[in-house]
Amino acid sequence: MGSRRPVLALARLHGLFAVYKPPGLKWKHLRDTVELQLLKGVNAGKAPAPEQRVRFLLGPTEGSEEKALTLTATSVPALANHPLVCGPAVTSLKIGVGHRLDAQASGVLVLGVGHGCSLLTDMYNAHLTKDYTVRGLLGKATDDFCEDGRLVEKSTYGVPRRNCFYLGVYEPLENVLRMLSSDHVTREKLDRILAVIQGSHQKALVMYSNLDLQTQEAYDMAVRGLIRPMNKSPMLITGIRCLHFAPPEFLLEVRCMHETQKQLRKLVHEIGLELKTTAVCSQVRRTRDGFFTLDDALLRTRWDLHSIQDAIQAAAPRVAAELEKSLRPGPGAPAAPQP
Repeated sequence: MGSRRPVLALARLHGLFAVYKPPGLKWKHLRDTVELQLLKGVNAGKAPAPEQRVRFLLGPTEGSEEKALTLTATSVPALANHPLVCGPAVTSLKIGVGHRLDAQASGVLVLGVGHGCSLLTDMYNAHLTKDYTVRGLLGKATDDFCEDGRLVEKSTYGVPRRNCFYLGVYEPLENVLRMLSSDHVTREKLDRILAVIQGSHQKALVMYSNLDLQTQEAYDMAVRGLIRPMNKSPMLITGIRCLHFAPPEFLLEVRCMHETQKQLRKLVHEIGLELKTTAVCSQVRRTRDGFFTLDDALLRTRWDLHSIQDAIQAAAPRVAAELEKSLRPGPGAPAAPQP
């Protein structure tokens, strides 16, 4: 018989947990690394003592001077189930990845193990929102909206008026006049643009939810923050605000659903155009994915069996409660569609 340790370890490896994905690491490589660490933990431990079996072995007869051989009953270990013979007890695990992050992005990434992979589908059907912090840089545009992309344009984003006299020595007059009249990138203008973006996306959210806002059901769902699109939709922003503004840098907090990280980078580019300048995205960081936050995300040093088992057990009650609330928002409410 083999050890019961892998069986006991696998019994606690069913559920959801979150890890922190660093920038520059592909999600598939992260998943493979987590699987490798889990397999090491599951198969670790001292091998059990092998079973003893009786074998009749030929040997010289004790006390006899003759060279005659006789059969002697001897207890020998049975090595057929030894790890060095048959290999590790567990060679693969079923691990699923939730809402993915591209290589440049970082933050919370939800993984499912075993039966937890079906819970990833429930998270998808619940259309939960996600939070991001997006850092922008004014004054240039690139081909892929990233700071390290191929530069295609450079532009001004406002010059203090006290410096314009000195610029007049080196710049053509029309450029100086444009700078004087275009103190155009301010916190107030950025906030107004963000308010317009949020308002237009909230209208789109209502449209894609297929709800009649005049009904009590829609009102109750709106109060509880449970208005969700019924099917696939474009990126929907439910909240956006500026956390920090110090040109050329600014930091946005975005709450959205059905997004990709490239769309968030393009959003920074479009905000730059609305500000009559250009902007690139220097960082995309997911701080929340549904009911998992940065506090729940395991750092790379904790991608081991015991830490992941503890994270799954700690998150299980919250996962069940939040999915129940999101998939069954109330009496008479339509059920979440199946993909």
